[in-house]
Amino acid sequence: MKHHDIVDNTSLELDRRQLISGAAALGLASGLTAFPAMAQSTPKKGGVLRMGMEGGSASDSLDPRTYADSIPISYSLMFWNQLVEIDAKGNATPELAESWESKPGAAEWIFNIRKGITFTSGKTLDADDVIYSINMHRGETKSPAKGILEPITDIKKLSSHQIQINMKSGNADLPFVLSDYHLLIVPNGTTDFSKPDGTGAYTLVEWQPGVRVVAKRKPGAYWKAGRGNFDSVELRYIGDSAARTQALVTGAVDAVNRLNPKTVAFLSKNKDINITRTKGTGNRYGFVALIDIDPYKNHDLMLALKHGIDRQKIIDNVFSGFASMGNDQTVGPADRFYNAALKAKAYDPDKAAFHFKKAGSPGGLEAQVSEGCYSGATDSGVIFQETLKKAGIGLEVKRVSGDGYWDNVWMKAPFCSVFWGNRPTADLQISTQFLSGGAWNDTHFASAAMDKLVIAARIELNEGKRREMYAEAQRLISEDAGMVCFAVGDQMDGCSKKLRGLESHARYDMNDNRLAEKGWFA
Repeated sequence: MKHHDIVDNTSLELDRRQLISGAAALGLASGLTAFPAMAQSTPKKGGVLRMGMEGGSASDSLDPRTYADSIPISYSLMFWNQLVEIDAKGNATPELAESWESKPGAAEWIFNIRKGITFTSGKTLDADDVIYSINMHRGETKSPAKGILEPITDIKKLSSHQIQINMKSGNADLPFVLSDYHLLIVPNGTTDFSKPDGTGAYTLVEWQPGVRVVAKRKPGAYWKAGRGNFDSVELRYIGDSAARTQALVTGAVDAVNRLNPKTVAFLSKNKDINITRTKGTGNRYGFVALIDIDPYKNHDLMLALKHGIDRQKIIDNVFSGFASMGNDQTVGPADRFYNAALKAKAYDPDKAAFHFKKAGSPGGLEAQVSEGCYSGATDSGVIFQETLKKAGIGLEVKRVSGDGYWDNVWMKAPFCSVFWGNRPTADLQISTQFLSGGAWNDTHFASAAMDKLVIAARIELNEGKRREMYAEAQRLISEDAGMVCFAVGDQMDGCSKKLRGLESHARYDMNDNRLAEKGWFA
């Protein structure tokens, strides 16, 4: 479908040349000092932004070590900033880090911290704040960011506004690692997050997790020119896609995320609504099995499930065609290291039946699904159930509550629905989910061969060899991990035509969940 109101960004490229020229080992890798340019018209101050979003629950917290979905990311970025921001095309750009450089080998990095930036409390940002904020996610912590920071051996303060990060092995992607949404910069020593003390554009007014979050703009000029424009922001939890769409159509909210693909054609005809669509960078949808327990530890059973799902039928019926086929791993087609030669397993009931019989034809298979995981999870499960029947495989689909799904079901149920958001690099995508022992390794996949490939690829200077390494890592995951990734969705957000700043982004929905900071009313 093509419509003049739809921003169709089909060729986003994750290009890191702005970060590293000729790779880190050739010399210094410096961050750019400018912020990404705002598109459209000149930003204006004023107004109340009302967002209706899916991606949160009543168990949400203000503690950045707990975030798992879009709503917590969105409200956190109203109050706090990060060292590194990812721009619309997937490049790492400076935020609270003014610049950075690495020594040859990319194992030693220096980050220069911006001067003259203050927290809500009036405290001036310095190196101690940055070191404390990173270290919150290292050592004894349950933070999901712990795994991606594990290669860091030491963080030193060189001066009041400069730090040095040492790593056990080089990683040309370290600035991207520091853009992880958990890694917010808070004042040194912070333990109570109930009253956010950040360098962001807004302060917290009302906090009702599962209901709404209200923030107001700080007095005076925000340190990022052209951003932080709204007088106040109200973020409403609207998990039901129909209710979310209705709120947009009636003008009850100004912007929504995760439009139901079935309603996009209808909405595109509305003269008061703009739709932002980005291909190849949306959520990765599927099911995950814990492959270290019975019966899913049986490799043939996993092959039966992977051959027994009709991916195209789910894409057509649940996503109305607004998705591309998944190949059982989560590096997406917009990533420059995507293994395009790795084709999705075709729906083949006979092959599924063969592997199921070889696995001993286990019974009692159950998939727990929830609309709190993503809109359409239940329908996806039902179609999966139907297509498995043709292979003689029984699968019970159990619908569970969306409240606390990520705490109570995901990584606890033996087999359940899942989605994974986009990461700006192949390394982050793989490392976050599939490295052995990772905090978010949601299939308990452990492969020494894959681990070795990914760690070696981080410091490989030859682009062709690096591509081969990531391609093989993706193949190993697709064949041996416990994920049945059937689709990579298009990102589709909607907003009032009076709102500016809801643009396509290479990473997450709602302009990388920074709409409150980036947007304005025309």
